[in-house]
Amino acid sequence: MGFIMDGLDAEEYDRSYNDRELVKRILRYFRPQLGRMLLVAAMILLTSLVNTGLPIAISSAVDRLQEDSSTETVLLYTAIVIALGCLGWGLNAIRQRASSIAVGNVVLKLREDAFDAVLARDLSFYDSIPSGKIVSRVTSDTQALSQIVTLTMDLMSQILLIFLLIGYLFSVDAQLTLITLALAPFIVITALAFRKIARETVTQSRRILAVVSAHIQETVSGIGVAKTFRQEHTVYDEFLDVNKQSYRINLRTGYVFNAIFPILNLLAGFGTAALVYFGGIRAQDGGLSAGDWFLFIQGLNLFWFPLTSIASFWSQFQLGLAAGERVFALIDAEPRVVQTGNDRLDLVMGEITFENVNFHYNEDEPVLQDFSLTIHAGETLALVGHTGSGKSSLARLIARFYEFQDGHILIDGHDIRSLDLANYREHLGIVTQSPFLFDGTVRDNIRYGSPNATDDEVLAVAQSVGSGDWLQALPNGLDTQVGERGGGLSMGQRQLVALARVLLQNPSIFIMDEATASIDPLTETLIQEGLDTLTARRTSVVIAHRLSTVREADRIIVLREGRIIEEGDHDSLLRQGGHYAELYNTYFRHQSLEYIENAHKLGTQELRQLGIA
Repeated sequence: MGFIMDGLDAEEYDRSYNDRELVKRILRYFRPQLGRMLLVAAMILLTSLVNTGLPIAISSAVDRLQEDSSTETVLLYTAIVIALGCLGWGLNAIRQRASSIAVGNVVLKLREDAFDAVLARDLSFYDSIPSGKIVSRVTSDTQALSQIVTLTMDLMSQILLIFLLIGYLFSVDAQLTLITLALAPFIVITALAFRKIARETVTQSRRILAVVSAHIQETVSGIGVAKTFRQEHTVYDEFLDVNKQSYRINLRTGYVFNAIFPILNLLAGFGTAALVYFGGIRAQDGGLSAGDWFLFIQGLNLFWFPLTSIASFWSQFQLGLAAGERVFALIDAEPRVVQTGNDRLDLVMGEITFENVNFHYNEDEPVLQDFSLTIHAGETLALVGHTGSGKSSLARLIARFYEFQDGHILIDGHDIRSLDLANYREHLGIVTQSPFLFDGTVRDNIRYGSPNATDDEVLAVAQSVGSGDWLQALPNGLDTQVGERGGGLSMGQRQLVALARVLLQNPSIFIMDEATASIDPLTETLIQEGLDTLTARRTSVVIAHRLSTVREADRIIVLREGRIIEEGDHDSLLRQGGHYAELYNTYFRHQSLEYIENAHKLGTQELRQLGIA
């Protein structure tokens, strides 16, 4: 079976809870529903009494009709049976309604807590956990957990029915009642034997559901790349593998759960045969009336069904517990970014200090080592360096998205670990390398970080970015729909929207990881004008990919393997002829207007030499 379970290991934040811990945790969610649960309990009691009275009434009718088969007697007992049936239906309807509301409220609260946990997790949490698996825990697992309650209430009803029925049967004939009970322990023991394998199987079933969800979500998100490289068939083959694995696991789950009922029914069949045999002998000898024998046969049908339901309950119960374990593991996941205080900063000047900071994503791969740097308030600092030099890591640490291992990071002299993160991030404005836009209008996306901003304020900010010329290219101006993930706009337009969004927020510290996508010169000019507006009079940390940004910076930091190897302005670093000069000649020089003009002249001369131009 090993090949079936490949790739279904627990996530790194998963943990094991025993059944008692899980049940206690679930019960906490039902405390606010105590009133409804008491109503449900009362309806269960009354329904059980009615369901017990129904076979008793029929048994009494059988004996009575042997003595008096008049029309009045038949109608009387017919009316009694109909009345008990209608009463049972009505009581059950009240119970189902109350329980549905209670369960719905619990699922609502549980999903709110799970989603709150999703929002509270650090960005590092999402580096290793596919989003589809998280979605599965918030949606399907919370729903599966609620089934425990329905099962529990059904269990209460069945247990109460059995006690009432057995009590009455003992009063009629103790010997036959003992025969009825003789096989009950075997049924319960058989069902409990399925408990461990059922828990393991269900846990794997929940995991493969999360894997399928994650695979589909990733495929849909990257469908454009798949089509660009004509890899639809490859993507489909990968999905087939995941889907077949899901099929095998769900088939195994079905075998486990469907095997228990035939076995339990077989054991119940032995009990029925024994009761029919001994009860028939007693009725033939006159020790038992026909009505009482009928009551035992009917009682047996009522007895075996709830008993097998109770026995199989433990196997089905594992489904809810396995789902609950996954949901609570998400809620209880330990944060990696740990704050030592909740200090609020009403005013941020923007001075950022790194003091001997060590940072890594993986223990054996250090990113920053004994790193120290001071970024002055109001300064525009450009970070340059090869991929993996630590540029983005510095920006993430300033935003407190990741936990550093040693040293200190100070914001205006305050340890970043002592700050209230929500308050601190109100003073941050961040534009990522690939700006993310939510489905909606351009206006909605600009207003995202400042929901109380008026339409006039949104328009003013949009017009201040690149003089507002970019708005003319939008079909409906600020009311243009951006599409999912901003797919309805060009990369340059997305960057301009992201810049306007941050500008409306008016942060004290601005962080930008410039996009490397090719954009036309006009859009680059508009973006640079937007950057000039944003970096004015505020501390700015820009991961620079464009010469225009590097030249405008007050100071340039050159990084290599997490260390500062050069710093200064553009001209002084070029004169040094060091690593920055090498980067300039490799990455930046071709962006220079002078370089482009010289290349064009050189190309024209070469063409003339070839007799083409």
